[in-house]
Amino acid sequence: MSENDEFDVLIGEIEGKIQKDESEIYTERTREEAYNPKNVGELKEPSAVGRITGPCGDTVQIHLRIEGDIITDTKFITDGCGPSIACGSVVTELVKAKTVEEAEKLTEADFLAVLGDLPEENLHCPVLAINTLKAALDDYRNTHSFRNQSISE
Repeated sequence: MSENDEFDVLIGEIEGKIQKDESEIYTERTREEAYNPKNVGELKEPSAVGRITGPCGDTVQIHLRIEGDIITDTKFITDGCGPSIACGSVVTELVKAKTVEEAEKLTEADFLAVLGDLPEENLHCPVLAINTLKAALDDYRNTHSFRNQSISE
């Protein structure tokens, strides 16, 4: 066996161990969202952007496109761990086609209903996604506040 073959076998063994360990810690849905996240990237000309770095050091950025009061598109980027990636993916799916008001009501329980339980050390991940979404919604309100103002004499 060549050195390259030995190296490939070693890498395969390591990957197998990692996947086995992860399957004991995370639900299948969490692993699926982490390895195959939806809506990754940035929107061109978003209506709003929120960006937060959590206490763990992970940064999440969420872009929203809002037409009327409806979130019509959303994307996210993160430099975070697998559960942060999974939560970024899930938040984009949960808010699409929702009103701004409905999106504001998103809770940690909504994430856990989709992903299943998370280990205690990862429970901050849905909170980070929610707070980033709220930052994006605040950005939308601040840049589009003229729509909500009335003129009085």
